[in-house]
Amino acid sequence: MQGLCKFGFYEENTYLWRTSLYLAASASAEFFADIALAPMEAVKVRIQTQPGYANTLRQCVPKMYAEEGLWAFYKGVVPLWMRQIPYTMMKFSCFERTVELLYKYVVPKPRSECTKPEQLVVTFVAGYIAGVFCAIVSHPADSVVSVLNKEQGSTAAQVLKKLGPKGVWKGLVARIIMIGTLTALQWFIYDSVKVYFRLPRPPPPEMPESLKKKLGLTE
Repeated sequence: MQGLCKFGFYEENTYLWRTSLYLAASASAEFFADIALAPMEAVKVRIQTQPGYANTLRQCVPKMYAEEGLWAFYKGVVPLWMRQIPYTMMKFSCFERTVELLYKYVVPKPRSECTKPEQLVVTFVAGYIAGVFCAIVSHPADSVVSVLNKEQGSTAAQVLKKLGPKGVWKGLVARIIMIGTLTALQWFIYDSVKVYFRLPRPPPPEMPESLKKKLGLTE
């Protein structure tokens, strides 16, 4: 009996704090992923923004190391965290909560009664909405990272000061369209593959019955 009570307690708290759990899980995953991503990001931006500097990865890596040392590959990791962590937090948490809200307030029938194509439409719409928020929260840091990896010897603070309040938001509309579409397609393709191979697709979380009773939502 005591074990059931503890399980109910954990289940209730998991439901109540689900958004915080989505945010914490996605942020921690992105934190470690960016440590591996930072060197490739630095090399990519250097090749893209400095024509003639290097044409291939093999040429660029030793040249950057000889000029600036190991720091050349990680000087942008903090701005990268500032860009990617909020991006990923929005990508997952906003998507999950948007799916819940769409089924609750927009879709006129329960998810279990929706056809697979109807469910995939919900996935696409939720993914696009999540992508819009991804673009907005990560755009200033994206602007800083792009300039930082292009200019030798610059710091994030110096770049931020140079760009100014207007500069960091330049190109936001184009990025919203790009990231919104990209994120929507990522979630849509991901969900479509699960449908095709008949993999489990858990429904949006529902309030536990014990919590409903506590809140007086059931008779």
